[in-house]
Amino acid sequence: MVVFFACKEEAKKEPIVEKKIAKPKPVLLYGYDIADYHVTHDTIKNGESFGVILDRHHVLYPKINKIAATIKDTFDVRRIGAGKPYVVLSSKDSLKQAKVFIYKHNKVAATVIDFKDSTITAYNHRKKIKVLEKTIAGEIKTNLSFTMDSLGLRPGLTNRVADIYAWTLDFYRLQKGDKFKLIYEEKFINDTVFVGYGEVKAAIFKHKGEDLYAYQFVADTVKNVAEFYDEKGNMLRSTFLRSPIKFQYRISSRYNLRRRIKLYGNRIRPHKGTDFAAPYGTPIMTTASGTVVESARRGGNGNYVKVKHNSTYTTQYLHMKRRNVRVGDYVKQGAIIGWVGMTGNTSGPHVCYRFWKYGRQVDPFREKLPSAKPLNDSIKPRYFKYIAPLKKQLEGIKYPELAIDTLLLKKKTDSLPKGHEIIENF
Repeated sequence: MVVFFACKEEAKKEPIVEKKIAKPKPVLLYGYDIADYHVTHDTIKNGESFGVILDRHHVLYPKINKIAATIKDTFDVRRIGAGKPYVVLSSKDSLKQAKVFIYKHNKVAATVIDFKDSTITAYNHRKKIKVLEKTIAGEIKTNLSFTMDSLGLRPGLTNRVADIYAWTLDFYRLQKGDKFKLIYEEKFINDTVFVGYGEVKAAIFKHKGEDLYAYQFVADTVKNVAEFYDEKGNMLRSTFLRSPIKFQYRISSRYNLRRRIKLYGNRIRPHKGTDFAAPYGTPIMTTASGTVVESARRGGNGNYVKVKHNSTYTTQYLHMKRRNVRVGDYVKQGAIIGWVGMTGNTSGPHVCYRFWKYGRQVDPFREKLPSAKPLNDSIKPRYFKYIAPLKKQLEGIKYPELAIDTLLLKKKTDSLPKGHEIIENF
């Protein structure tokens, strides 16, 4: 007898695959894995020193002194300033003793001081910056500052535009309807954190119907200094600024040899200066580079500064709240030499700007002042080739359109007979 046994086929065993759990990427702070440290973010308080901060993080003073002496050529620990942020990386044990100190100069630059081992090091660290090119167009409603602010632009760019056109535009005399276009750069960290403006590559300001171009260009490739030139290659920078005040001023009194002055009994007293009224404390700039020959407080002049520019020209600035320079100082054009005040004979805050030519006081607004040299003929072909795409780009930027209600009102007004006007309540 033959007996057959039925055998179940063994179930196939699936191979066991071990799932690998990916390790999380380390989070780095100035090159350090923060998982290895206890991290403290703080801000330097008034009266705090480098030593006080490290002492609070359990570093003994002999080592603090050694750190300061070792890194003095890279970083002077005495110069840390109140209000500046810093980071301390400490050991993760119960003592939490500081191992690394990071001093943030600004959003981009920091000094890293590493003393976790016997070797003490210090180095400067800069975050990577991404530079983006931007364009903008605006129309003046009241003044440049208000218009730029309404476009979401920060004062840094407003000041830059004012510097570019400081020699060719009187910002006090801007008219409603004047327009401008800019090609400029913005700088970011991690594509999101704004850290300031870069270069203004090109600009155009339409003032009183005239197009005032400005192109940044490096003519001298050895010195590598950029200047702004117009579409013909003439340098925008002149020998003298038009005003010793950048913003927020008005000319309250001009050069007038027949002016009657209330302070002197309404008698005719020659006024050999130009008065720029501005808020108390407004910075006063020297209109050209030169050497300070007088810095004093005297009589009706109050606090004043006098700057000799060359053998031909000298300027003086009166009634300052406070002076910022001494006799013998060399000051560059645009340097702050004092602040608007009311010292001496004055009925309100202003700076009296006086201008000498060959030792005689003259009206600077009636003088044909020297301009900076234009581009050399040999450089102009390179310049015109360089600005051609920028000019085309400027032309492609559209000015903001008028609001609908403004257009409708203009249309109604244009349809009226000459001499009539529409009065509407808004």
